[in-house]
Amino acid sequence: MDSPQTRSDIRRLLRARRRALSSVEQQRAAVQLATHLAGHLWFKQAQHIAFYLPNDGEIDPTPLMQLALAQAKRCYLPVVTGRGLLQFKRYLPGQRLKRNRYGIAEPRPGAPVRPAWLIDLTLLPLVGYNHQGHRLGMGGGYYDRTFGNTGLPRAIGRRLGLAHSCQLWPALTAEHWDIPLHAIATEHQTIITRP
Repeated sequence: MDSPQTRSDIRRLLRARRRALSSVEQQRAAVQLATHLAGHLWFKQAQHIAFYLPNDGEIDPTPLMQLALAQAKRCYLPVVTGRGLLQFKRYLPGQRLKRNRYGIAEPRPGAPVRPAWLIDLTLLPLVGYNHQGHRLGMGGGYYDRTFGNTGLPRAIGRRLGLAHSCQLWPALTAEHWDIPLHAIATEHQTIITRP
């Protein structure tokens, strides 16, 4: 596939790129990401942070989550609801998790929920990105529906997309349903797209 034309083609290509990274490269990227985000003002100020558990070669934010937990920040993981939205449930070290329909671990029923609009910093996994802040997700639209839900108060926090630098796709365009990010972070840099 020399010149992918559709978002589905681009998604397949970029997912293959991130899955091609070795476990050593994945671990190195996770540590580098945590190192430079730990010093970022948004992370330092945030008390309620939504993370995700990596799947399908996504860059791993768990070293940063371990640091957040050590600093007594409240950490949350996304849980897919039956309505196609995400709930953010509190995560505590050692907590037993269950697998959702995609095979991704998430907190069990009964874990405390933090409304999306009250999360200080939400870390989103990306399939692709460009330097203008356009993004490509897995295609399910969960984050878009959750943060674009007009029935909720306006979110107070920031949305930070995370990706490996190899997931850059300069020609990526935004769709009307894409919820904009405030920044994108890779293992090498943070690109502020909405101050």
